[in-house]
Amino acid sequence: MSQHEKRGVKTKLLGVVMVSLGVLDSLLTLRGGLPSEEYILLIVLGIAVFIIGAIRAGRQSDDPADEQVR
Repeated sequence: MSQHEKRGVKTKLLGVVMVSLGVLDSLLTLRGGLPSEEYILLIVLGIAVFIIGAIRAGRQSDDPADEQVR
């Protein structure tokens, strides 16, 4: 695997964790009878972080030094 294939993985993983925590927390507060809208912000930010990671993973490297010689 080259460096290009690994780019954005940590960012996407962070986004997935933020979205899953936001969904779980919102479901728990809804079950408790207190609908909370603060966790919607966590879900939206998690989606935004995931999109940033996906863009970084798809971006081509402009620096020839980053590419491996075969």
